[in-house]
Amino acid sequence: MNTVSLFARLKLRLLVGNLRGDLQRKLGFIFTLIMATGLAAFGFLLMSLLRLAPGDIRTSLVIVAFAFFLFGWMIVPLMAFGLDDTLDPAKLSLFPLRTRTLAVGMFTASVTGVWPAAMLIVTVGALIALPVNIGGVLLGVPAVLLQFALCVVTSRLITTSLSSALRTRRGRDVLAVAALLVVVLAQLPNLVLNRGFGDPEAMLHQMAAVLRWTPPGMAAHAIADGGLVGLAELAFLAVLVVALAWLWIKALSRALVTPDVSTQAASVRRESGLVDRILPDGPLAAVVTKELKYIRREPRFRVGWFSAVVVTLVLSVSLSNTSDGPPGPGLPIVIATGGALMIALQSGNAFGIDGRSLWMNAVTFGSERSLATDLAGRHLANALVAVPLLAVIAVGAGLFAGHPAAILPAMLAGWGALGIGLGVGSVTSVVLPYSVPERMNAFSGAAPGQGGQAFASSMGAMLGIALLSLPFVVPLIFGLLWVSVLAPFYGLLAEVLGRRLAAKIGFGRLPELLGAVSKAS
Repeated sequence: MNTVSLFARLKLRLLVGNLRGDLQRKLGFIFTLIMATGLAAFGFLLMSLLRLAPGDIRTSLVIVAFAFFLFGWMIVPLMAFGLDDTLDPAKLSLFPLRTRTLAVGMFTASVTGVWPAAMLIVTVGALIALPVNIGGVLLGVPAVLLQFALCVVTSRLITTSLSSALRTRRGRDVLAVAALLVVVLAQLPNLVLNRGFGDPEAMLHQMAAVLRWTPPGMAAHAIADGGLVGLAELAFLAVLVVALAWLWIKALSRALVTPDVSTQAASVRRESGLVDRILPDGPLAAVVTKELKYIRREPRFRVGWFSAVVVTLVLSVSLSNTSDGPPGPGLPIVIATGGALMIALQSGNAFGIDGRSLWMNAVTFGSERSLATDLAGRHLANALVAVPLLAVIAVGAGLFAGHPAAILPAMLAGWGALGIGLGVGSVTSVVLPYSVPERMNAFSGAAPGQGGQAFASSMGAMLGIALLSLPFVVPLIFGLLWVSVLAPFYGLLAEVLGRRLAAKIGFGRLPELLGAVSKAS
Protein backbone atom coordinates (compact mmCIF):
# COMPACT_ATOMS: atom_id res chain seq x y z
CA MET A 1 0.00 0.00 0.00
CA ASN A 2 2.89 2.37 0.74
CA THR A 3 4.33 1.74 -2.75
CA VAL A 4 0.97 2.40 -4.37
CA SER A 5 0.57 5.65 -2.46
CA LEU A 6 4.15 6.70 -3.18
CA PHE A 7 3.93 6.25 -6.95
CA ALA A 8 0.44 7.74 -7.15
CA ARG A 9 1.68 10.86 -5.36
CA LEU A 10 4.81 10.88 -7.54
CA LYS A 11 2.72 10.82 -10.71
CA LEU A 12 0.49 13.59 -9.40
CA ARG A 13 3.53 15.62 -8.38
CA LEU A 14 4.93 15.28 -11.92
CA LEU A 15 1.64 16.50 -13.35
CA VAL A 16 1.44 19.43 -10.95
CA GLY A 17 5.14 20.30 -11.38
CA ASN A 18 4.69 20.66 -15.13
CA LEU A 19 2.01 23.29 -14.57
CA ARG A 20 3.74 25.64 -12.14
CA GLY A 21 4.42 29.12 -13.40
CA ASP A 22 3.44 28.43 -17.01
CA LEU A 23 0.12 29.67 -18.35
CA GLN A 24 0.47 27.79 -21.64
CA ARG A 25 0.97 24.47 -19.89
CA LYS A 26 -1.97 25.17 -17.61
CA LEU A 27 -4.17 25.89 -20.60
CA GLY A 28 -2.90 22.75 -22.31
CA PHE A 29 -3.67 20.67 -19.23
CA ILE A 30 -7.14 22.19 -19.00
CA PHE A 31 -7.72 21.37 -22.65
CA THR A 32 -6.51 17.80 -22.08
CA LEU A 33 -8.75 17.47 -19.04
CA ILE A 34 -11.76 18.69 -21.03
CA MET A 35 -10.97 16.25 -23.85
CA ALA A 36 -10.58 13.30 -21.47
CA THR A 37 -13.76 14.19 -19.60
CA GLY A 38 -15.65 14.50 -22.86
CA LEU A 39 -14.32 11.17 -24.07
CA ALA A 40 -15.29 9.50 -20.80
CA ALA A 41 -18.82 10.91 -20.84
CA PHE A 42 -19.44 10.37 -24.55
CA GLY A 43 -17.87 6.90 -24.59
CA PHE A 44 -19.80 5.79 -21.51
CA LEU A 45 -23.02 7.09 -23.08
CA LEU A 46 -22.42 5.29 -26.37
CA MET A 47 -21.47 2.07 -24.60
CA SER A 48 -24.58 2.29 -22.44
CA LEU A 49 -26.86 3.00 -25.40
CA LEU A 50 -25.82 -0.32 -26.93
CA ARG A 51 -28.35 -1.75 -24.50
CA LEU A 52 -31.03 -0.67 -27.00
CA ALA A 53 -29.48 -2.70 -29.84
CA PRO A 54 -30.30 -6.36 -30.54
CA GLY A 55 -28.39 -8.82 -28.38
CA ASP A 56 -26.10 -10.22 -31.06
CA ILE A 57 -25.17 -6.78 -32.40
CA ARG A 58 -24.35 -5.26 -29.03
CA THR A 59 -22.27 -8.27 -28.02
CA SER A 60 -20.30 -8.09 -31.27
CA LEU A 61 -19.79 -4.35 -30.89
CA VAL A 62 -18.49 -4.65 -27.33
CA ILE A 63 -16.16 -7.51 -28.30
CA VAL A 64 -14.68 -5.38 -31.07
CA ALA A 65 -14.49 -2.35 -28.75
CA PHE A 66 -12.67 -4.30 -26.02
CA ALA A 67 -10.18 -5.61 -28.58
CA PHE A 68 -9.67 -2.07 -29.87
CA PHE A 69 -9.03 -0.84 -26.32
CA LEU A 70 -6.31 -3.46 -25.83
CA PHE A 71 -4.76 -2.58 -29.17
CA GLY A 72 -4.77 1.10 -28.22
CA TRP A 73 -3.07 0.39 -24.91
CA MET A 74 -0.40 -1.56 -26.77
CA ILE A 75 0.34 1.23 -29.28
CA VAL A 76 -0.32 4.59 -27.58
CA PRO A 77 2.20 4.16 -24.70
CA LEU A 78 4.89 3.43 -27.27
CA MET A 79 4.07 6.71 -28.99
CA ALA A 80 4.24 8.54 -25.64
CA PHE A 81 7.58 7.00 -24.69
CA GLY A 82 9.86 9.83 -23.62
CA LEU A 83 7.05 12.08 -22.42
CA ASP A 84 6.06 10.20 -19.27
CA ASP A 85 8.91 9.64 -16.81
CA THR A 86 7.08 6.63 -15.37
CA LEU A 87 7.22 4.77 -18.70
CA ASP A 88 11.00 4.38 -18.90
CA PRO A 89 12.45 1.89 -16.38
CA ALA A 90 15.87 3.58 -16.66
CA LYS A 91 14.41 6.71 -15.04
CA LEU A 92 13.48 4.65 -11.98
CA SER A 93 16.50 2.35 -11.73
CA LEU A 94 18.07 4.28 -8.85
CA PHE A 95 15.05 3.91 -6.62
CA PRO A 96 15.83 1.66 -3.60
CA LEU A 97 13.04 -0.75 -4.53
CA ARG A 98 12.92 -4.42 -5.41
CA THR A 99 11.77 -5.34 -8.88
CA ARG A 100 8.35 -6.61 -7.77
CA THR A 101 7.76 -3.49 -5.71
CA LEU A 102 8.86 -1.30 -8.60
CA ALA A 103 6.44 -3.16 -10.89
CA VAL A 104 3.58 -2.43 -8.49
CA GLY A 105 4.58 1.22 -8.45
CA MET A 106 4.81 1.46 -12.24
CA PHE A 107 1.38 -0.18 -12.53
CA THR A 108 0.02 2.43 -10.14
CA ALA A 109 1.60 5.23 -12.17
CA SER A 110 0.07 3.78 -15.31
CA VAL A 111 -3.49 4.00 -14.00
CA THR A 112 -3.02 7.43 -12.40
CA GLY A 113 -4.12 10.16 -14.76
CA VAL A 114 -7.07 11.52 -16.65
CA TRP A 115 -6.77 9.30 -19.73
CA PRO A 116 -6.60 5.94 -17.88
CA ALA A 117 -9.57 7.05 -15.78
CA ALA A 118 -11.47 8.00 -18.94
CA MET A 119 -10.81 4.62 -20.54
CA LEU A 120 -11.94 2.81 -17.38
CA ILE A 121 -15.18 4.81 -17.33
CA VAL A 122 -15.85 3.93 -20.97
CA THR A 123 -15.19 0.26 -20.23
CA VAL A 124 -17.58 0.34 -17.27
CA GLY A 125 -20.33 1.22 -19.75
CA ALA A 126 -20.32 -2.45 -20.77
CA LEU A 127 -21.94 -3.25 -17.41
CA ILE A 128 -25.05 -1.50 -18.69
CA ALA A 129 -24.89 -2.68 -22.30
CA LEU A 130 -24.34 -6.43 -22.00
CA PRO A 131 -25.75 -8.19 -18.88
CA VAL A 132 -28.98 -10.12 -19.42
CA ASN A 133 -29.25 -11.55 -15.88
CA ILE A 134 -27.87 -11.09 -12.39
CA GLY A 135 -24.97 -13.39 -13.25
CA GLY A 136 -23.86 -11.02 -15.98
CA VAL A 137 -23.81 -8.15 -13.50
CA LEU A 138 -21.85 -10.17 -10.93
CA LEU A 139 -19.33 -11.32 -13.51
CA GLY A 140 -19.27 -7.93 -15.19
CA VAL A 141 -17.43 -6.14 -12.40
CA PRO A 142 -14.40 -8.49 -12.33
CA ALA A 143 -14.55 -8.73 -16.14
CA VAL A 144 -14.19 -4.96 -16.51
CA LEU A 145 -11.38 -4.84 -13.95
CA LEU A 146 -9.56 -7.76 -15.60
CA GLN A 147 -9.96 -6.13 -19.03
CA PHE A 148 -8.47 -2.91 -17.65
CA ALA A 149 -5.65 -4.79 -15.89
CA LEU A 150 -4.94 -6.75 -19.08
CA CYS A 151 -4.59 -3.51 -21.04
CA VAL A 152 -2.26 -1.93 -18.48
CA VAL A 153 -0.05 -4.99 -17.92
CA THR A 154 0.24 -5.71 -21.65
CA SER A 155 1.21 -2.12 -22.42
CA ARG A 156 3.80 -2.15 -19.63
CA LEU A 157 5.25 -5.45 -20.82
CA ILE A 158 5.68 -4.13 -24.36
CA THR A 159 7.04 -0.75 -23.27
CA THR A 160 9.51 -2.28 -20.80
CA SER A 161 10.70 -4.93 -23.26
CA LEU A 162 11.35 -2.31 -25.94
CA SER A 163 12.61 0.45 -23.64
CA SER A 164 16.25 -0.03 -24.61
CA ALA A 165 15.48 -0.01 -28.33
CA LEU A 166 13.14 2.97 -28.05
CA ARG A 167 15.99 5.10 -26.74
CA THR A 168 17.95 4.58 -29.97
CA ARG A 169 17.42 6.40 -33.23
CA ARG A 170 16.95 3.20 -35.22
CA GLY A 171 14.41 1.89 -32.76
CA ARG A 172 12.36 5.07 -32.97
CA ASP A 173 12.49 4.92 -36.76
CA VAL A 174 11.24 1.33 -36.84
CA LEU A 175 8.47 2.06 -34.36
CA ALA A 176 7.35 5.16 -36.22
CA VAL A 177 7.19 3.35 -39.57
CA ALA A 178 5.32 0.47 -37.93
CA ALA A 179 2.82 2.89 -36.42
CA LEU A 180 2.28 4.48 -39.82
CA LEU A 181 1.58 1.08 -41.31
CA VAL A 182 -0.98 0.51 -38.56
CA VAL A 183 -2.66 3.80 -39.49
CA VAL A 184 -2.77 2.72 -43.12
CA LEU A 185 -4.23 -0.69 -42.24
CA ALA A 186 -6.86 1.03 -40.11
CA GLN A 187 -8.19 2.63 -43.31
CA LEU A 188 -8.92 -0.72 -44.95
CA PRO A 189 -12.48 -1.06 -43.55
CA ASN A 190 -13.27 2.45 -44.79
CA LEU A 191 -11.94 1.61 -48.25
CA VAL A 192 -13.90 -1.62 -48.37
CA LEU A 193 -17.13 0.11 -47.36
CA ASN A 194 -16.59 2.86 -49.95
CA ARG A 195 -16.28 0.27 -52.67
CA GLY A 196 -19.56 -1.32 -51.57
CA PHE A 197 -18.12 -4.73 -50.65
CA GLY A 198 -20.22 -6.78 -48.25
CA ASP A 199 -22.80 -6.03 -45.60
CA PRO A 200 -21.51 -3.96 -42.63
CA GLU A 201 -23.49 -6.04 -40.14
CA ALA A 202 -22.14 -9.27 -41.60
CA MET A 203 -18.61 -7.88 -41.50
CA LEU A 204 -19.12 -6.90 -37.84
CA HIS A 205 -20.25 -10.39 -36.88
CA GLN A 206 -17.40 -12.01 -38.79
CA MET A 207 -14.87 -9.79 -37.07
CA ALA A 208 -16.45 -10.45 -33.67
CA ALA A 209 -16.44 -14.18 -34.32
CA VAL A 210 -12.66 -14.07 -34.70
CA LEU A 211 -12.07 -11.70 -31.76
CA ARG A 212 -14.44 -13.68 -29.57
CA TRP A 213 -11.62 -16.07 -28.60
CA THR A 214 -9.13 -13.36 -27.76
CA PRO A 215 -8.76 -12.25 -24.10
CA PRO A 216 -10.79 -9.04 -24.62
CA GLY A 217 -13.44 -11.02 -26.44
CA MET A 218 -13.66 -13.45 -23.54
CA ALA A 219 -14.13 -10.60 -21.10
CA ALA A 220 -16.99 -9.16 -23.14
CA HIS A 221 -18.58 -12.57 -23.70
CA ALA A 222 -18.38 -13.34 -19.98
CA ILE A 223 -20.51 -10.29 -19.21
CA ALA A 224 -23.05 -11.24 -21.85
CA ASP A 225 -23.11 -14.91 -20.81
CA GLY A 226 -23.34 -14.55 -17.05
CA GLY A 227 -23.00 -18.31 -16.49
CA LEU A 228 -20.42 -21.01 -15.94
CA VAL A 229 -18.88 -20.43 -19.36
CA GLY A 230 -18.34 -16.79 -18.49
CA LEU A 231 -16.86 -17.76 -15.13
CA ALA A 232 -14.39 -20.09 -16.85
CA GLU A 233 -13.44 -17.34 -19.29
CA LEU A 234 -12.75 -14.93 -16.43
CA ALA A 235 -10.63 -17.57 -14.68
CA PHE A 236 -8.55 -17.97 -17.84
CA LEU A 237 -8.28 -14.19 -18.19
CA ALA A 238 -7.08 -13.86 -14.59
CA VAL A 239 -4.39 -16.51 -15.15
CA LEU A 240 -3.32 -14.71 -18.32
CA VAL A 241 -3.01 -11.37 -16.51
CA VAL A 242 -0.87 -12.99 -13.81
CA ALA A 243 1.34 -14.64 -16.46
CA LEU A 244 1.79 -11.35 -18.29
CA ALA A 245 2.61 -9.63 -15.02
CA TRP A 246 5.28 -12.26 -14.33
CA LEU A 247 6.78 -11.70 -17.79
CA TRP A 248 6.70 -7.97 -17.19
CA ILE A 249 8.64 -8.35 -13.94
CA LYS A 250 11.25 -10.48 -15.74
CA ALA A 251 11.52 -7.89 -18.52
CA LEU A 252 11.81 -5.14 -15.91
CA SER A 253 14.63 -6.99 -14.15
CA ARG A 254 16.52 -7.26 -17.43
CA ALA A 255 15.86 -3.63 -18.40
CA LEU A 256 17.22 -2.32 -15.11
CA VAL A 257 20.65 -3.90 -15.71
CA THR A 258 20.88 -3.33 -19.48
CA PRO A 259 23.24 -0.47 -20.51
CA ASP A 260 21.76 2.46 -22.35
CA VAL A 261 23.03 2.14 -25.91
CA SER A 262 21.64 5.53 -26.87
CA THR A 263 24.51 7.26 -25.04
CA GLN A 264 27.24 5.58 -27.06
CA ALA A 265 29.38 7.92 -29.11
CA ALA A 266 28.83 8.16 -32.83
CA SER A 267 31.32 8.92 -35.56
CA VAL A 268 31.36 12.40 -37.09
CA ARG A 269 32.44 13.16 -40.62
CA ARG A 270 32.75 16.36 -42.58
CA GLU A 271 31.23 16.63 -46.00
CA SER A 272 30.65 19.23 -48.67
CA GLY A 273 27.16 19.13 -50.10
CA LEU A 274 25.45 20.69 -53.09
CA VAL A 275 24.23 23.65 -51.03
CA ASP A 276 27.80 24.53 -50.06
CA ARG A 277 28.73 24.76 -53.72
CA ILE A 278 25.69 26.80 -54.84
CA LEU A 279 24.86 29.25 -52.06
CA PRO A 280 27.46 31.76 -50.87
CA ASP A 281 28.80 31.35 -47.36
CA GLY A 282 26.60 33.05 -44.83
CA PRO A 283 23.67 32.53 -42.44
CA LEU A 284 21.29 31.44 -45.21
CA ALA A 285 23.57 28.67 -46.49
CA ALA A 286 24.33 27.53 -42.93
CA VAL A 287 20.65 27.20 -42.05
CA VAL A 288 19.82 25.37 -45.30
CA THR A 289 22.68 22.91 -44.76
CA LYS A 290 21.65 22.29 -41.16
CA GLU A 291 18.00 21.73 -42.05
CA LEU A 292 18.83 19.33 -44.88
CA LYS A 293 20.98 17.30 -42.48
CA TYR A 294 18.12 17.29 -39.99
CA ILE A 295 15.75 16.00 -42.68
CA ARG A 296 18.19 13.25 -43.59
CA ARG A 297 19.31 12.20 -40.09
CA GLU A 298 16.74 13.25 -37.48
CA PRO A 299 14.08 10.52 -36.98
CA ARG A 300 11.30 13.02 -36.30
CA PHE A 301 11.97 14.81 -39.58
CA ARG A 302 12.27 11.63 -41.61
CA VAL A 303 9.11 10.15 -40.20
CA GLY A 304 7.29 13.45 -40.68
CA TRP A 305 8.03 13.39 -44.39
CA PHE A 306 7.19 9.72 -44.65
CA SER A 307 3.90 10.22 -42.82
CA ALA A 308 2.99 13.10 -45.14
CA VAL A 309 3.44 10.85 -48.16
CA VAL A 310 1.53 7.98 -46.55
CA VAL A 311 -1.40 10.18 -45.54
CA THR A 312 -1.51 11.61 -49.05
CA LEU A 313 -1.62 8.11 -50.53
CA VAL A 314 -4.39 7.08 -48.16
CA LEU A 315 -6.31 10.24 -49.08
CA SER A 316 -5.94 9.57 -52.79
CA VAL A 317 -7.15 5.98 -52.49
CA SER A 318 -10.05 6.97 -50.21
CA LEU A 319 -11.26 9.72 -52.54
CA SER A 320 -10.94 7.63 -55.70
CA ASN A 321 -12.61 4.45 -54.41
CA THR A 322 -16.20 5.62 -54.21
CA SER A 323 -19.42 4.17 -55.55
CA ASP A 324 -20.42 7.47 -57.26
CA GLY A 325 -18.51 6.80 -60.43
CA PRO A 326 -15.00 7.56 -61.71
CA PRO A 327 -13.04 10.39 -60.09
CA GLY A 328 -13.35 13.85 -61.61
CA PRO A 329 -10.58 16.08 -62.98
CA GLY A 330 -10.44 17.99 -59.69
CA LEU A 331 -9.18 14.96 -57.75
CA PRO A 332 -5.46 15.39 -58.65
CA ILE A 333 -5.68 19.03 -57.55
CA VAL A 334 -7.21 18.06 -54.21
CA ILE A 335 -4.59 15.35 -53.65
CA ALA A 336 -1.66 17.63 -54.54
CA THR A 337 -2.88 20.44 -52.29
CA GLY A 338 -3.60 17.93 -49.53
CA GLY A 339 -0.04 16.61 -49.82
CA ALA A 340 1.30 20.18 -49.66
CA LEU A 341 -0.79 20.75 -46.54
CA MET A 342 0.65 17.67 -44.82
CA ILE A 343 4.20 18.68 -45.73
CA ALA A 344 3.71 22.29 -44.69
CA LEU A 345 2.36 21.30 -41.27
CA GLN A 346 5.89 20.24 -40.34
CA SER A 347 6.86 23.93 -40.47
CA GLY A 348 4.22 24.89 -37.92
CA ASN A 349 6.78 24.57 -35.08
CA ALA A 350 10.01 25.40 -36.87
CA PHE A 351 12.09 25.94 -33.72
CA GLY A 352 10.74 23.10 -31.61
CA ILE A 353 13.28 20.44 -32.56
CA ASP A 354 16.17 22.87 -32.05
CA GLY A 355 15.25 22.99 -28.37
CA ARG A 356 17.81 24.52 -26.03
CA SER A 357 20.36 24.79 -28.84
CA LEU A 358 18.26 27.54 -30.39
CA TRP A 359 20.08 30.04 -28.17
CA MET A 360 23.19 29.64 -30.37
CA ASN A 361 21.15 30.98 -33.27
CA ALA A 362 19.33 33.53 -31.15
CA VAL A 363 22.56 35.30 -30.09
CA THR A 364 23.19 36.09 -33.77
CA PHE A 365 19.72 37.59 -34.30
CA GLY A 366 20.64 41.23 -34.14
CA SER A 367 17.60 42.38 -36.04
CA GLU A 368 14.31 41.23 -37.51
CA ARG A 369 16.12 40.62 -40.78
CA SER A 370 18.41 38.04 -39.14
CA LEU A 371 15.42 36.08 -37.87
CA ALA A 372 13.76 36.38 -41.29
CA THR A 373 16.94 34.98 -42.89
CA ASP A 374 16.88 32.03 -40.52
CA LEU A 375 13.25 31.29 -41.45
CA ALA A 376 14.09 31.71 -45.15
CA GLY A 377 16.84 29.09 -44.84
CA ARG A 378 14.43 26.65 -43.19
CA HIS A 379 11.84 27.25 -45.90
CA LEU A 380 14.37 26.85 -48.70
CA ALA A 381 15.57 23.53 -47.30
CA ASN A 382 11.96 22.39 -47.02
CA ALA A 383 11.21 23.48 -50.58
CA LEU A 384 14.26 21.66 -52.00
CA VAL A 385 12.64 18.41 -50.91
CA ALA A 386 8.96 19.30 -51.15
CA VAL A 387 8.87 20.81 -54.66
CA PRO A 388 10.04 17.67 -56.52
CA LEU A 389 8.03 15.47 -54.15
CA LEU A 390 4.84 17.39 -54.92
CA ALA A 391 5.62 17.11 -58.62
CA VAL A 392 5.77 13.33 -58.27
CA ILE A 393 2.51 13.32 -56.27
CA ALA A 394 0.77 15.42 -58.92
CA VAL A 395 1.94 13.15 -61.75
CA GLY A 396 0.88 10.04 -59.86
CA ALA A 397 -2.48 11.51 -58.91
CA GLY A 398 -3.21 12.62 -62.47
CA LEU A 399 -2.35 9.23 -63.95
CA PHE A 400 -4.15 7.36 -61.16
CA ALA A 401 -7.33 9.42 -61.63
CA GLY A 402 -7.18 9.07 -65.42
CA HIS A 403 -6.87 12.83 -66.03
CA PRO A 404 -3.33 13.54 -67.26
CA ALA A 405 -4.38 17.04 -68.33
CA ALA A 406 -4.79 17.93 -64.64
CA ILE A 407 -1.17 17.07 -63.78
CA LEU A 408 0.28 20.53 -64.43
CA PRO A 409 -2.53 22.45 -62.65
CA ALA A 410 -2.27 20.06 -59.70
CA MET A 411 1.49 20.53 -59.55
CA LEU A 412 1.22 24.33 -59.61
CA ALA A 413 -1.57 24.27 -57.02
CA GLY A 414 0.53 22.06 -54.76
CA TRP A 415 3.46 24.45 -54.97
CA GLY A 416 1.17 27.38 -54.18
CA ALA A 417 -0.30 25.60 -51.15
CA LEU A 418 3.24 24.78 -49.99
CA GLY A 419 4.20 28.46 -50.04
CA ILE A 420 1.08 29.34 -48.08
CA GLY A 421 1.86 26.62 -45.56
CA LEU A 422 5.40 27.86 -45.04
CA GLY A 423 4.16 31.41 -44.47
CA VAL A 424 1.46 30.33 -42.01
CA GLY A 425 3.90 27.99 -40.29
CA SER A 426 6.31 30.87 -39.70
CA VAL A 427 3.64 32.75 -37.77
CA THR A 428 2.53 29.76 -35.67
CA SER A 429 6.19 28.97 -34.92
CA VAL A 430 6.62 32.26 -33.06
CA VAL A 431 3.08 32.69 -31.72
CA LEU A 432 2.53 29.13 -30.42
CA PRO A 433 5.99 27.56 -30.02
CA TYR A 434 6.45 24.40 -27.98
CA SER A 435 9.28 22.09 -27.04
CA VAL A 436 9.92 18.78 -28.78
CA PRO A 437 11.83 16.44 -26.41
CA GLU A 438 15.09 15.06 -27.74
CA ARG A 439 14.77 11.44 -26.63
CA MET A 440 11.33 10.43 -27.62
CA ASN A 441 9.26 8.63 -30.16
CA ALA A 442 8.83 10.49 -33.43
CA PHE A 443 5.06 10.63 -32.94
CA SER A 444 5.26 12.43 -29.61
CA GLY A 445 4.95 16.05 -30.66
CA ALA A 446 5.41 18.06 -27.46
CA ALA A 447 6.91 18.10 -24.02
CA PRO A 448 4.74 17.21 -21.01
CA GLY A 449 2.05 19.80 -20.44
CA GLN A 450 2.28 21.25 -23.96
CA GLY A 451 0.03 18.78 -25.78
CA GLY A 452 -2.86 21.23 -25.91
CA GLN A 453 -0.58 23.96 -27.21
CA ALA A 454 0.75 21.64 -29.93
CA PHE A 455 -2.80 20.72 -30.92
CA ALA A 456 -3.81 24.38 -31.10
CA SER A 457 -0.75 25.18 -33.22
CA SER A 458 -1.44 22.35 -35.67
CA MET A 459 -5.14 23.12 -35.96
CA GLY A 460 -4.46 26.84 -36.39
CA ALA A 461 -1.90 26.19 -39.12
CA MET A 462 -4.20 23.73 -40.89
CA LEU A 463 -7.14 26.13 -40.78
CA GLY A 464 -5.01 29.06 -41.96
CA ILE A 465 -3.53 27.11 -44.87
CA ALA A 466 -6.94 25.81 -45.92
CA LEU A 467 -8.57 29.24 -45.87
CA LEU A 468 -5.74 30.97 -47.74
CA SER A 469 -5.70 28.21 -50.37
CA LEU A 470 -9.38 28.60 -51.24
CA PRO A 471 -8.90 31.54 -53.70
CA PHE A 472 -7.14 29.30 -56.22
CA VAL A 473 -8.24 25.79 -55.21
CA VAL A 474 -11.97 26.43 -55.65
CA PRO A 475 -11.67 27.84 -59.20
CA LEU A 476 -9.41 24.95 -60.16
CA ILE A 477 -11.90 22.38 -58.92
CA PHE A 478 -14.61 24.03 -61.02
CA GLY A 479 -12.48 23.83 -64.18
CA LEU A 480 -10.76 27.23 -64.34
CA LEU A 481 -7.34 25.68 -64.88
CA TRP A 482 -5.68 28.94 -65.95
CA VAL A 483 -5.78 30.04 -62.29
CA SER A 484 -3.09 27.46 -61.53
CA VAL A 485 -0.51 29.68 -63.24
CA LEU A 486 -1.00 32.24 -60.48
CA ALA A 487 -0.89 29.74 -57.61
CA PRO A 488 2.94 29.54 -57.17
CA PHE A 489 3.24 33.35 -57.18
CA TYR A 490 0.38 33.62 -54.71
CA GLY A 491 2.08 31.04 -52.50
CA LEU A 492 5.43 32.84 -52.74
CA LEU A 493 3.76 36.11 -51.73
CA ALA A 494 2.13 34.39 -48.74
CA GLU A 495 5.48 32.89 -47.71
CA VAL A 496 7.29 36.25 -47.88
CA LEU A 497 4.58 38.13 -45.98
CA GLY A 498 4.23 35.36 -43.39
CA ARG A 499 7.99 35.18 -42.88
CA ARG A 500 8.30 38.95 -42.42
CA LEU A 501 5.36 39.03 -40.01
CA ALA A 502 6.86 36.12 -38.05
CA ALA A 503 10.24 37.88 -37.87
CA LYS A 504 8.58 41.06 -36.59
CA ILE A 505 6.63 39.15 -33.91
CA GLY A 506 9.36 36.69 -33.03
CA PHE A 507 12.20 39.17 -32.64
CA GLY A 508 10.24 41.04 -30.00
CA ARG A 509 9.59 37.89 -27.98
CA LEU A 510 12.81 35.92 -28.39
CA PRO A 511 13.10 35.24 -24.63
CA GLU A 512 9.60 33.76 -24.57
CA LEU A 513 10.36 31.77 -27.73
CA LEU A 514 13.54 30.33 -26.21
CA GLY A 515 11.74 29.49 -22.99
CA ALA A 516 8.88 27.74 -24.80
CA VAL A 517 11.13 25.45 -26.87
CA SER A 518 13.48 24.70 -23.95
CA LYS A 519 10.98 23.11 -21.58
CA ALA A 520 12.37 20.16 -19.65
CA SER A 521 11.20 16.82 -20.96
